[in-house]
Order: sequence, then C-alpha cells, then structure tokens
Amino acid sequence: MEVPSDSVPYHPARVRARAIVGTTLVLVLAVAGYVIYHSFRNVISPPPPPGCKAGTGVQAIDLDPEQAAVAATIAGVAARHRLPRQAVTIALAAALQESKLYNLDYGDRDSVGIFQQRPSEGWGSATELQDPVYATTKFYAALARVHGYATMPVYQAAQAVQHSADGSAYQQWTDLAGELTGYFTGKSPHSVSCWYTPAGQANLAAAERQIRQTFGPAGRKAVVVRITTGRSAQKDAERTAVLHVQRAAAWTVASWLVAHAEACHLSEVRYAGFAWKAVNGTMGWQRESNPTSASGKNGIVAG
Repeated sequence: MEVPSDSVPYHPARVRARAIVGTTLVLVLAVAGYVIYHSFRNVISPPPPPGCKAGTGVQAIDLDPEQAAVAATIAGVAARHRLPRQAVTIALAAALQESKLYNLDYGDRDSVGIFQQRPSEGWGSATELQDPVYATTKFYAALARVHGYATMPVYQAAQAVQHSADGSAYQQWTDLAGELTGYFTGKSPHSVSCWYTPAGQANLAAAERQIRQTFGPAGRKAVVVRITTGRSAQKDAERTAVLHVQRAAAWTVASWLVAHAEACHLSEVRYAGFAWKAVNGTMGWQRESNPTSASGKNGIVAG
C-alpha cells in the first residue's frame, strides 16, 4: 500500500529511544520523589509544647503545667501536715470545681485563687490567697475543724469548708479527684510526668526555697530531712541536689519536683530505680538499667 506523502515516516529505533527516555524520566522523577519524601521524614520534628499527665496509657489524665503544679502543691501541703489521702481528695475536688486547678486572680465578687476563697470572708488578703501553699493551708485548717470529714462523702466535706451556693457541684469531681490523689501522693508511684525543652542550668535555689514553703523546713522528723549537693562523678554533678526524704512521702516529693520542673529548670529527677527526664517526659518515668547510689536509700536526685 502506498503511504501518503504527508504522513510521518515510521522509525522503530526512534520510537524505542523515546520509550527509553520516557521510562528514564519516570524513574528519575520517582527517585527524586523518594529522596524528597524521606528527606522530609528525616527532618527532626519540633518538640511538643509543655504538658503533663497523671497516670499511664489510655487512662492517663492530661494536665497543663499549672494544673499539675497546683495538684502537687495540694498533695505536698497535706504531706507536711500528715493529713490522710481523703483530705487531698476533698481539696482536689473543691479546687477542680472552683478553678479547674488554676490560680485565678479573679472570681465571683472578691473570690480569688485555686479555691476561690474570699478575703471578705476572713480567708486572708487577696495577695495571700493567690499563693497556692497559703490557700491550701487555710483550706486544710478549715477542713480539720469538720468533725468526721474523712468518712463523710467528699462533696459534703468540701461544702462544709467552702460554704458554696451549690455544694452538690463538688460531687461531679469526686472520682477524678480520687484518681489524682493516688497519683500525686504516691499510692500509684512514678505516675506523674511532665515535658518541656530544658534551657540553661537548674535553678536549685528556687527549687529548695519552694520545697521548704510547701513541705516545711528540713528536719529529722520533717518530710524532707535534708538537702545535699550531689557528689557523683557525673558531669555537672554540682548542679544536682539530693533530697533525703521520709519514705512515706517520697513519691509525693518526686511528683512535686516533676510538676515544678519547668519553673525550676529541672531536667531530670531520679528515685527508687526510676528516672524522669524533661526531654522525653511524654514517655513517663523509665526504669534505670544501672541506677546510681548517689541518692542513697531514701534520696531523690534532682538536677
């Protein structure tokens, strides 16, 4: 058959060349895409924003650093005054209802602080009530005057202290307050964890000052018996403090340190063969493979 003069001549070799070029182009694009994809995958992800949790797994309770610090303070003041865990649960239920564990500088009428206590009702000045340690101490002092508070329903005990317009509102927080009590008092040990990106040296002076405010002065019968400087051979050991504490309150102190870590620039806390580190705090406390003896029998290492 005669080929029309305006038709493109058929050249098998040229077609094969185009096919090879096309295949090569596809392969080059595929390889480039693979390289770009894996390059992005290998870029270091930004650290998560600061946060905290109490508990582990899917049942963990999410808290922000301020909430965790307030909960730790409520547990710490109770340890100082040797109050039962039920007192902590009552205080946490009241604080959850009144402020969601935030230290508020406002409220109904002249109410302020974590318990929304009112200066006009004799709780103290507005400045004093915005100190969580002071506010918690005042709450526990009032609770101690409630006869049988440890055996009555949580919401009734909280209402006996707070004299709220609707005392039944505290009841909705009973279960959550009970769980938080277990975590922050050490009934469920190594369960409080926070995370942030450390920067600079630990402010051990600030940590020690706040520990004394919360747990009381150090002493043989106090929660914190003494605080010493770490003497291990580790690098930067001079930035490490060892808190010698009463065993019954050790995890309360350790949880307090973790909850206040960002404020005091602490990057790690170690106790009883477990270690918490700020950079991977989302993973919680980890068992140490080779625990050091720097902490001693009842010592908590923080730095």
